[in-house]
Amino acid sequence: MFAEERQQLIVELVAASGRASVTDLAERFNITTETVRRDLAALETAGTVRRVHGGAVSPERLSTTEESILERTVQRQSEKTRIAKAALDLIPQGRAGSVLIDAGSTTEALAEMLAARTAGAGAGPAGAGPAAAGGPSGPAAGEAELVVITHALPIAAKLSGEPGIALHLLGGKVRGLTQAAVGQSTVEAARRIRPDIAFIGTNGISAAFGLSTPDPEEAAVKAAFVHSARRIVVLADASKLDAETLVQFASLKDLDTVITDTNPSPDLAAALADAGVEVVVA
Repeated sequence: MFAEERQQLIVELVAASGRASVTDLAERFNITTETVRRDLAALETAGTVRRVHGGAVSPERLSTTEESILERTVQRQSEKTRIAKAALDLIPQGRAGSVLIDAGSTTEALAEMLAARTAGAGAGPAGAGPAAAGGPSGPAAGEAELVVITHALPIAAKLSGEPGIALHLLGGKVRGLTQAAVGQSTVEAARRIRPDIAFIGTNGISAAFGLSTPDPEEAAVKAAFVHSARRIVVLADASKLDAETLVQFASLKDLDTVITDTNPSPDLAAALADAGVEVVVA
């Protein structure tokens, strides 16, 4: 195989999976790792891949690249739905408690499912319950509500007014790209709470760098969430696996569970296992 043919296949592999490692490419093409590195250097010069430690990634995966929440909401919808359903199963039904839902498109899908579940549970059979008798709708007197804490406006909008949910919205400066509150006041508010579970979104999760996001203010809020909650559950579709963005906000050892839609790479899987993190593939 000519070098040009091999390099074109490397570009296609990186485009399909988002990244490729030097060792995997060497095995696939039966060449030395030195030859792979020369190929990657040539491809980076041409602008078709970006070299990172141990391999290469798509040139679009820059450390500061970040799409808006509106753009992300319409991407990988089926995968995010599966992840959200698996996360919903971790929230007990019919029991008091508190959860924190971080900003993000997958966490937003979780909020939508949680709203639908609580609305369905509060509806009851036709002709029964306080609403049917002309009384107020929602949980019965004395019934415990699930406390949901968020700093994300889209998530708050989905949960506001839902029966059985006591919504707490953390304030701060709203960042337009993610429609989430950030800043020192948000961080301080996060430090004063202790939710049972925090569902955290991330832009990248890697064996070497842990969890990361492009914006320092978002990172500060996420770090506060991670250190405040009793249990940390990360929702990350396959595009986030093995990705590294500008600012680290948690290490793998800070996590309890990662819910994703595909098996992590061997390196990431080993790192998660070493950190004692449960991996759920939805």
